[in-house]
Amino acid sequence: MPALGQAVKPTTLDQRFLLCPYCQQHRAQVWGNGHQGRTCHCPECGPVDVAADDMAALALDEDWLRRKLRLALSIESRDGVDDLGGGVWRLGDSRRSPVLLARDIVRLWREPALLDRVRVSGAAIRVITPKPRETRGAPFGPGVQWWALEDRFAFYGGGISFIGMSGEPPGPQASDPTTPVKGPFSADFRWVTLPDWPHGPIRLTEAQAAVFDALWSFKGEPRTADQIMLRAGLNSDKPIDVFKVKARDKGKPEAEGPLFAYRALVVVQGRQGLYSMPCAAAATAARA
Repeated sequence: MPALGQAVKPTTLDQRFLLCPYCQQHRAQVWGNGHQGRTCHCPECGPVDVAADDMAALALDEDWLRRKLRLALSIESRDGVDDLGGGVWRLGDSRRSPVLLARDIVRLWREPALLDRVRVSGAAIRVITPKPRETRGAPFGPGVQWWALEDRFAFYGGGISFIGMSGEPPGPQASDPTTPVKGPFSADFRWVTLPDWPHGPIRLTEAQAAVFDALWSFKGEPRTADQIMLRAGLNSDKPIDVFKVKARDKGKPEAEGPLFAYRALVVVQGRQGLYSMPCAAAATAARA
């Protein structure tokens, strides 16, 4: 759960029922066990003890989602979010096109007047919703572009990035240069954002950015130090060389941050002398 960072927040469950802690398959009623504890009666497992953690729950922080989507689409901060009611929000304008976020695509089908409220001349409306099971293609017809949340946006490192499709114009570029665009990295690899680093986005030197860029280009496949440093255009022997912290900089976040990122993101196979960056493979799979 720590990887989700601020994307989720604690929420309250109906204390009378929960998902069976043992099989995680059946929703069962919760009863007191007579010893200041609780038991659920699963139809498959029978009585199962319920711990306090079993009653804990998390929910998506929708304010966080709206903020991060606006940033991913480079929507100007001066444009506020308009609540259109019933789980529909206008996030603002991206490339002069209105952007709507809805909890459910059906809501917009039932009330097409919501689209008319934000329609502007000469620009398509962009609608973001979770992906329904059965909807394919263009569910709204001409003038409305639908983006399935799961297909068009990626979560990594505490932020959200937009995923373009082949044949489309390049996606909007975020005005904040630190915004994660390629996994946890900014578009130019000069910044990396990690949820476990408490000091915000980590600024990288040109050499450090070149190493991460090279590792990213190999799409998570292991490569030797020579291959990586050649791709990065550097003369150092090993990738770690450009991340070492000098004695005088020990304890300084701006110096320790890049090394923290290297250790968090790069997998080193010492005996084979191979290096890889799994997050690059994950991002490649998300776009496949």
